[in-house]
Amino acid sequence: MPVLPTRHISIAIDRPIEDVYGFLADPMNFPKWAEGLGDEFGHVEGMTYRARTPMGPMRVLFSEPNRYGVLDHAVIPDSGTPMHNPMRALANGSGSEVVFTLFRRPEMSDDDFARDAEWVAADLARLKALLEA
Repeated sequence: MPVLPTRHISIAIDRPIEDVYGFLADPMNFPKWAEGLGDEFGHVEGMTYRARTPMGPMRVLFSEPNRYGVLDHAVIPDSGTPMHNPMRALANGSGSEVVFTLFRRPEMSDDDFARDAEWVAADLARLKALLEA
C-alpha cells in the first residue's frame, strides 16, 4: 500500500489533561461528541464496541487506556477495509490539545477528504464545547 496523504486536525481544550484523557479513554463517551459513530453504540467485549454509523453497522476497536495519551481506534465495516484513526491527547499548558490524524483512503476524492476533515473538526469542536461547559 502506498503512503497515504494525511491531515492532522487538532483543538485546544481548556481543561487539564487528566480530565480530557480520562473522558476520552472511556469509549462510551465517544458517541456524546463523535457524530460519525451514529445513534446506536454498545459494548461487545474488551475494547470492542458496535456502532450503527451513517455508513452502516461497524465494529469499533479502541486502544487500551494508557499513560501516553494514545486514543487510537479502528472503525471496521462488516465488509470492507478497516479505517484506522490515530488520536492523541496532549498536555498544553494548564489545558490540553487533542489531535486526530485523518488518512485519505485510496478511493476518496479530494472533496470526500475535505468533507471528512470538516466532519472531524466539527466533532472536535463538539468535544471542546462538552468538556469546557
